[in-house]
Amino acid sequence: MMLRRGFILFIPRLVVLLVVACCSVSIVYMLACTPKGDNQQLALPRVHGPTAKEGYEAILQEREEQHRNYIISLKKQIAQLKAELQGRSEQLKNVQDQYPDPLDIQLAHSNPEKAQANLLAFLRSQIDKAEVHRGVKLSTEYAAVPFESFTLQKVYQLETGLTRHPEEKPVRKDKRDELIEVIELAVGSLNNPEGDGNAKHRVYTASDFVEGIYRTEKDKGTLYELTFKGDTKHQFKKIVLFRPFGPVMKVKNENVNMADTLINVIVPLAKRASKFRQFMQNFREMGILQDGRIHLTVVYFGKEQMNEVKSILENTSKSANFKNFTFIQLNEEFSRGKGLDVGARFWKGNNVVLFFCDVDIYFTAEFLNSCRLNTQPGKKVFYPVLFSQYNPSIIYGHHDSIPSLEQQLIIKKETGFWRDFGFGMTCQYRSDFINIGGFDLDIKGWGGEDVHLYRKYLHSNLIVIRTPVRGLFHLWHEKQCLDELTPEQYKMCMQSKAMNEASHGQLGMLVFKQEIETHLHRQKLSSKKT
Repeated sequence: MMLRRGFILFIPRLVVLLVVACCSVSIVYMLACTPKGDNQQLALPRVHGPTAKEGYEAILQEREEQHRNYIISLKKQIAQLKAELQGRSEQLKNVQDQYPDPLDIQLAHSNPEKAQANLLAFLRSQIDKAEVHRGVKLSTEYAAVPFESFTLQKVYQLETGLTRHPEEKPVRKDKRDELIEVIELAVGSLNNPEGDGNAKHRVYTASDFVEGIYRTEKDKGTLYELTFKGDTKHQFKKIVLFRPFGPVMKVKNENVNMADTLINVIVPLAKRASKFRQFMQNFREMGILQDGRIHLTVVYFGKEQMNEVKSILENTSKSANFKNFTFIQLNEEFSRGKGLDVGARFWKGNNVVLFFCDVDIYFTAEFLNSCRLNTQPGKKVFYPVLFSQYNPSIIYGHHDSIPSLEQQLIIKKETGFWRDFGFGMTCQYRSDFINIGGFDLDIKGWGGEDVHLYRKYLHSNLIVIRTPVRGLFHLWHEKQCLDELTPEQYKMCMQSKAMNEASHGQLGMLVFKQEIETHLHRQKLSSKKT
């Protein structure tokens, strides 16, 4: 009994000991398995430790603080980005308001009011960009855009070329209409002053206009300053107007294939076999070897030197394996217009580009492409302004020798001039030439026929492309003005002869050659005495 009672009393103690042992083992296990904290990870509190709740609360507070700081940082960054974006948007808006996008002006058909507002803003911006209210710093004296002056009847111009005069009535209709419109607008502005209400004032008319000046900045517009008589002798009214240029607009975008576009070069000729030999050298190199899409028609007048000319043509044909040529012989007096007309009408193939050419012309392969690109049947004809060469013996008279022909073909004011009074070299489709009526065959000899044809095209609905070209040269040759020419033809021939010799400076050196030699002689004697 005593043992049994002792055993019963011992069991609860044993249970307590086992429980304590289990708890101890659990605690040791927890301590051993809990990861140690470092800088980036905090240690978890012991599950049954006395500070478990406080530890978790501390960790949660710390994490919450970290998230709060991170959110505050993000908000600051977002606020900064919003401020920067708003600033950039305002800058962009200001730029767009001041200089609207030309494409936006053109394409905003769905909102015509916006497009109109943008266009007006763009046109006003042109005034701000132009040299109207303030000057513009320029790099050299040659960068300044000069004004030209005008009155009711005359225009006084600097860039006259060889066909216009320093003082003349406006010949071109667009220039005449432009100046009339400006004067009428200025008169209307004077007679309807802003802010005057019903106040009485004198009535201005075009007769009160004294003078005006104008100049055009190609990318901005034209500035006009007009002066009118005032109320007294020494008082004047001044009106400043500006015609702004609008934004560039796309009109056409097309592919142009000229691979099969043939050019028929028509050359009227009489004698001049040596010049024809030089012409064929150029034709062989540029037309046959480099271009290859070309036909030559020679219309020869008379029989003198004809065999020599035919021999040159046949030799070129054999050496270059060139068969695309036609030789037409006419037993009559030379007439350039008749020769070109016969050559154009002789062609029996498909519609072809005709290049009316002379034997003293030098052209490049690039010019032949320009000839194709600036002609279009029923739409466009091409009248290039060629560069006319001065007399090489005068230009290079101070040199040991005259350079080769290719070296002479330089576009400078000392070597030649733009022949803007000549209309003989031209490209057009044969159909347009036939439809316009061809040349006036009543004109004989030199000159006049080309001007008549040019005027026909001007009076038609065709577009006439008139521009200087860098690949077309008139080679110098001595001109002979025959007595058989009419007074008008003879005058034209002599004018052309005078223009053909040298520049003003070079001719001046010839005129004052004696004075120059006398000066040099005196200088030489003076140096010997000293």
